[in-house]
Amino acid sequence: MSEEHYLELCGNPVQFENASSVNNVFFDEANKQVFAVRSGGATGVVVKGPDDKSTVAFRMDDKGEVKCIKFSFGNKILAVQRTSKSVEFINFIPDLLHLEYSQECKTKNASILGFCWTNWNEIVYITDQGIEFYQVLPDKRSLKLQKSQSINVNWYMYCPVTSVILLSTTVLGNVLQPFFFRSGTMSKISKFEIELPAVSKPAKLSLSERDIAMATIYGQLYVMYLKHHSRAVNNPGAEVVLYHLPREGPCKKMHVLKLNTTGKFALNVVDNLVVVHHQSSQTSMIFDIKLRGADSTLNVHQPVVPARSIHPYKIPLTGPAAVTTATPVPCELYSSTWSVFQPDIIISASEGYLWHLQVKLQPVVNLMKDKGKLMDFLLQRRDCKMVIMSVCFQMLNGPDKSNLSVIATVFDKLNQVYKEYLEVEQSYTMAVETGQSRGNPAQKRPVRTQAVIDQSDMYTHVLSVFTEKKDVSHKFIIAVLMEYIRSLNQFQITVQHYLYELVIKTLVHHNLFYMLHQFLQYHVLSDSKPLACLLLSLESTYPPAHQLSLDMLKRLSTANDEIVEVLLSKHQVLGALRFIRGVGGHDSISARKFLDAARHTREEMLFYTIFRFFEQRNQRLRGSPHFTPGNN
Repeated sequence: MSEEHYLELCGNPVQFENASSVNNVFFDEANKQVFAVRSGGATGVVVKGPDDKSTVAFRMDDKGEVKCIKFSFGNKILAVQRTSKSVEFINFIPDLLHLEYSQECKTKNASILGFCWTNWNEIVYITDQGIEFYQVLPDKRSLKLQKSQSINVNWYMYCPVTSVILLSTTVLGNVLQPFFFRSGTMSKISKFEIELPAVSKPAKLSLSERDIAMATIYGQLYVMYLKHHSRAVNNPGAEVVLYHLPREGPCKKMHVLKLNTTGKFALNVVDNLVVVHHQSSQTSMIFDIKLRGADSTLNVHQPVVPARSIHPYKIPLTGPAAVTTATPVPCELYSSTWSVFQPDIIISASEGYLWHLQVKLQPVVNLMKDKGKLMDFLLQRRDCKMVIMSVCFQMLNGPDKSNLSVIATVFDKLNQVYKEYLEVEQSYTMAVETGQSRGNPAQKRPVRTQAVIDQSDMYTHVLSVFTEKKDVSHKFIIAVLMEYIRSLNQFQITVQHYLYELVIKTLVHHNLFYMLHQFLQYHVLSDSKPLACLLLSLESTYPPAHQLSLDMLKRLSTANDEIVEVLLSKHQVLGALRFIRGVGGHDSISARKFLDAARHTREEMLFYTIFRFFEQRNQRLRGSPHFTPGNN
């Protein structure tokens, strides 16, 4: 069963002092920092970030219960909220005094729900009556109001990746108003309405922030709504509705994820996969919005594979402070004390751990039998190359060997991505060349992801190893090689000569010379000098290979020197001379190599004929202004 756990908690979690009566724990989604605040800060504040280098420790006066605490970007300014009316600030900038200063919200009778840093010196207050955008002036120890907006607010949510704040408005709470922040500006985005399953009477707040999450999936911002249906007999189960929130234009309902069950859920996004945790069954499901199921309507998605539990995790007996010899005990997965944050963070405040959730691809391979759909899934993942190579190799070997139509489908999917990358790379190269000549700014080089499986990858990790298999039919081996070449040609990708060489060597190894002859005769194998040289080397095994090589070199029309060398090496001196005269290159060719070849034949008449030919040529050339001694 362990090979089916496709989700796991990272092996190097952030450890902090667990929550207790004297220690409050806070999490900042923007900086991914955990704050452990002891006794209101009087006995110490320890800030743990994504790595050990970002740990900060300090003390501050206990002025009451801390409601919220966050650093600005780069840990330059600390903001602390203790009351519903104001926020206190402390500079952590070198050469500036660590003196406190504060700022009350401007709106009368408003209560601060929370705040968000949108830059190292820009902060947003969210109140129950609107939003206030400030610039922080640390040297003056004051704040300057940049912009404000009055609106009744139930709760708010912040996506630090896109700098978008989402406000819940109206009595039901289902009208969401987004704001976008960038470079000192605040922009209002089109508001939108979440479709509720049922409206209560009298009207009351029906949309909770527990059922909403914001995350970037495939580079686009989505608002994810966990939709619970009424407790009816025919309850279809809960679903996650994804609303696409563009920078400009209306927000649209784009995807529906079918959970097929009810209960308490939590959402993460890992490697562009939506992960839905189900507490009562202690399992998680993964959804890929780029996959299209054959049995589902457009944009309605089922889980990629059956639900499975997160891989078991063990922690020291006494928590983070345990000595290394302490006996690890199983961590309680899906605990009611877990807090889930976007995109991939799970925090256990009671145990003092922050984990990043990770996806393991190999268990998904074991669970997904449709190779075409599996390849669509893998090609979208971050660390996919070696898993794809493994799937391709397994597809050609063993009891689960696929048929040629499936293999062709997989090759086409790989080469489509390969071709798209080659086109982008070519466009970049052309843009750089034209841009440099016109003095345009440098272009950004396209990033080659692990999904780009080129011919070298396939040759090294799959095809060359596959052709060495003794227990596989040679007909199947040839068919697979030709299927890959067919796919490359279909996408107009130039086939590398080493793939043709692999085909030829496989044919020769199995004495399939008639097939080799047909492949060359009908140009199934494209002409190239390396291929012609390989054919020459096969002459002792297959004598017609010599003529096949010469024919290929002639078709190339850029290999005249190679053809002459081949003919001379076979002591066909007159044949070489006739060829070079036929293509018009005899005026520039060296006589010495011809005379040496004629001498080795020990035929005096042949040597004399060759000597006379070049003597007459040199006499004719001496009258030419282009003649140099090197010609004779």
